[in-house]
Amino acid sequence: MRVLIAPDSFGETLSAIEAAGAIADGWRSVAPGDDLDLAPMSDGGPGFVDVLAASLDGRLIEVEVEGPLGSPVGAAFLVVGETAYVESAQACGLHLIPAAERDPTRTTTRGVGQLLRAALDQEGVRRIVVGLGGSGTNDGGRGAWDVLGDHPLPAGVTLVAATDVDNPLLGPNGASAVFGPQKGADRAMVLDLDDRLRAWADDIEARLGLPGLRDRPGAGAAGGLGFALYAWGGQRTPGFEIVAAAVRLADRADRADLVITGEGAFDAQSLRGKVPAGVAASAQQAGVPCLVIAGRVEVGRRDAAAAGVEASYSVADTLGSPAAALDAGAGGVRETATRVARDWAR
Repeated sequence: MRVLIAPDSFGETLSAIEAAGAIADGWRSVAPGDDLDLAPMSDGGPGFVDVLAASLDGRLIEVEVEGPLGSPVGAAFLVVGETAYVESAQACGLHLIPAAERDPTRTTTRGVGQLLRAALDQEGVRRIVVGLGGSGTNDGGRGAWDVLGDHPLPAGVTLVAATDVDNPLLGPNGASAVFGPQKGADRAMVLDLDDRLRAWADDIEARLGLPGLRDRPGAGAAGGLGFALYAWGGQRTPGFEIVAAAVRLADRADRADLVITGEGAFDAQSLRGKVPAGVAASAQQAGVPCLVIAGRVEVGRRDAAAAGVEASYSVADTLGSPAAALDAGAGGVRETATRVARDWAR
């Protein structure tokens, strides 16, 4: 039996590469003779560069930039031919901020600007793809703007915002309201953050003569960093599509008998262009069943089936509680994959 294992990261617990390895270990404990094909995935958030580096023949360039609280952090971007792949979460990710210090009124995207500057300085780079997701910031890209200014792109260089998030910058579906609470914002702070972003959008749109940028789908990605990329001339491409093409996901699904994907929480957001939905669609196109392993599962069976997911398995259910699932890390994913293999291996 050939099994394609294509998970996203499990939040701050496991990278996509670690999650794929844990699922493979669990499966092998039941069916050691099966052919396992590991294809760690990303939709532009944490792990974007690592996943691409594992599949593409390129150069990893290591740099030091400012983290979301201003302290230096190590980061890397990938250069493949004329394209540089940048992961914004390496410079402004929520995982870089201790839980007690999460305050999106203080965090900055300056480090993202420094990453972009380093990519622009690479000879021969004509296209920069910026993975957006997993940020701990809500500054609308203002920090990055302070580093790069109004017109950072040389002639002939294109900018791509790689995100599956379609939120606008402002309002009830915007960056502050939807993602602010995940970054430490209470209700009063959300309103303040939205007011700050509105003033920032007013300034940039008037300065550049580009009204309406705030309303474009994806402008609210990564705490509004999408807005700044649009203001610099960037265009949005779903991050999942970029990674799926790089790892040849469709071809690998065609050769599989079963596909397994996963992430930290399989919830309503998962069905809106996230990795599990994208992998399930590829499996459906190939005519093979797709299973989900997640830290917790909140999607009902009917909605999961409509997205192409045959069955979903929760690490929290395997171990008894969400807290136990978090504590177990890779071990919990491995144990759940063992359970899955007992049901599906043949």
